[in-house]
Amino acid sequence: MEQAVQSATVEETLTELNAKIDALTEQVAFLTEQARAAQRRQQEWDELKQDMMPIVNDLYLLSVEQLQEVESYVQLEDILHLFKRLLRNVRNLELLLDQLESLQDFLADAGPLTRDATLHLIEIMDQMERKGYFAFLQEAMRIVDVIVTSFTPEDVRLLGDNVVLILNTVKEMTQPEIMRLLHSLTSAYREAETRPEALPSSTLDLVKQMRDPEVRRGLALTMQMLKIVAQNQARAAD
Repeated sequence: MEQAVQSATVEETLTELNAKIDALTEQVAFLTEQARAAQRRQQEWDELKQDMMPIVNDLYLLSVEQLQEVESYVQLEDILHLFKRLLRNVRNLELLLDQLESLQDFLADAGPLTRDATLHLIEIMDQMERKGYFAFLQEAMRIVDVIVTSFTPEDVRLLGDNVVLILNTVKEMTQPEIMRLLHSLTSAYREAETRPEALPSSTLDLVKQMRDPEVRRGLALTMQMLKIVAQNQARAAD
């Protein structure tokens, strides 16, 4: 009986020892895994440092070189002053960014409208080009340039003083009866110039033409015009 109790106690003790050994084994495995993970991280960090060191050195050398180029223009005090100014205007910068975002949204919304307006404007410009508007404006500018270079400021002032008289003269010249008269004169001149040998220029021929009622009417009209011109000049002189 006593031997059976001792065997049970030994067996229980062995079971507890095995449990403790299993727990200890798990802890050792966990610590081993943690140690390996820490070793991998350290190795990765070392590799990262080895890879980054050339880049950092290049950036440092490049920064030194760039700073040496602007050393005569910018000092450390200037950079600090700019940095402090930026800090003081953080709210203004935020407001400016808000406005830029609003402008960007407006341009995005107005994009289709402006694109259609631009295409319509291009079409109108193309039609004007094909109809010769731009060539006409170019020649008109050449005429204006000739006028500007041909007259002095004094001539322009005198023109302004007499612009009413000039406009009235142009108005009278553009009346239908005056235009018909000028057309008749130019047509008769061209017709007479085409056959100069047929012009009756002798005294006898001129006297014979005086019998023609149309010739006498023309002479009377010419004499009346000369009379009115002389009277107007006399009144203007008074």
